[in-house]
Amino acid sequence: MGRKLRVAVIGGGIGGLTAARALQLRGFDVRVYESSPELKEIGAGVALGPNAMKALRSLDLEDQVRAIGYQSKFQHLRTWKGRLISKTDASVTAQRFGARACTIHRADLLDVLARSVPSEVVTLSARCEAVTTDGSVPAARFTDGTQIEADMIVGADGIHSAVRESLFGPDAPRFTGKICYRSVIAVADLPQQSIEPYEGLWLGPHGTIVIYGVRRGELINVVAHYDDATYQHESWIAECDRGEILDRYRRWHASLQEVFETGKTWYKWALYDRDPTPAWTKGLATVLGDAAHPMLPYLGQGAGQAMEDGCVLAAALDRLAEDPAGALALYESSRRPRASRVVLTSRERGNDNHLVSPLAALARDVRIAVRKRFSTDVTGRGEAWIAEYDAGSPTVLAG
Repeated sequence: MGRKLRVAVIGGGIGGLTAARALQLRGFDVRVYESSPELKEIGAGVALGPNAMKALRSLDLEDQVRAIGYQSKFQHLRTWKGRLISKTDASVTAQRFGARACTIHRADLLDVLARSVPSEVVTLSARCEAVTTDGSVPAARFTDGTQIEADMIVGADGIHSAVRESLFGPDAPRFTGKICYRSVIAVADLPQQSIEPYEGLWLGPHGTIVIYGVRRGELINVVAHYDDATYQHESWIAECDRGEILDRYRRWHASLQEVFETGKTWYKWALYDRDPTPAWTKGLATVLGDAAHPMLPYLGQGAGQAMEDGCVLAAALDRLAEDPAGALALYESSRRPRASRVVLTSRERGNDNHLVSPLAALARDVRIAVRKRFSTDVTGRGEAWIAEYDAGSPTVLAG
């Protein structure tokens, strides 16, 4: 098969399009099947750490993303009352990890990825309902009755992946007892008409608030997390009343109240993840991104890990193009341990961010300051192993 290996990617989101771009750059015959009638993302932001930006660099897309994204000068970590826990110079982080982090509107990121893949390889309104791997060639069946075959099938179809269910049977994501509120707000509408007084992470009892710029700093993306086991609705597009947010965070810093007051439309959704799984691959089909390892957003790694998956999958196939089964085994052994660690660390970070005890929170803040001051941990939170990773390097392949 060599370079003519036919790869069907199920899902045209961030992970699926990254994989398609990476595979095409290495000469493979790729087709993407997306369930929606257009390549579209929700109106929210996404954080791209140094590792994600290095993945984009390997795809020759880094500059395009930076042109439409936002790069903060500092990373601020504050308590819910406004006390500064730490301030990290973004240029120092960039020097340490080989790339500067960036934040971007999800729709803008998807547009960059979509433009990088020829439109003729993308089939829209193609909702996969099942994948079979028991024959000599894997096949995917769609809800309209059509079926396709390929030398390999890659499921990039999200947390409720039909590909994953076909390979390993039905299961259910784990509700974490945490929810999120979100809004995107024009900076010009804010009372101080500047990002700086608001941006960063704010940590408080039962909650975390994340604020960062998107679209060249013209907008801010606001995500407010809270412990709440009573609301379990997953939809990202369920609107909620602004008064609920104002009441829930009424004791938090006044500048946050300004943000909440300014936001015109707010959405609310429950947070789900999965325990790390023992396998991603069956036959000549595999999964990536949320289909393989849905995670909580506390490390800002959902998109980054999906991008890493796509780049490493392409590299594994490039190395073992004559042995697709061996290539998938190499991909999984290279990626699954790291992604599983990110899943579990994201859970731990959510608990650490939401500490209720003032003494426990103070001890956490002191640990962050000490690690930042007296070690090579530039953020003080033990994240170097995530940011150091370069999905475009041959060294990421196991063995």
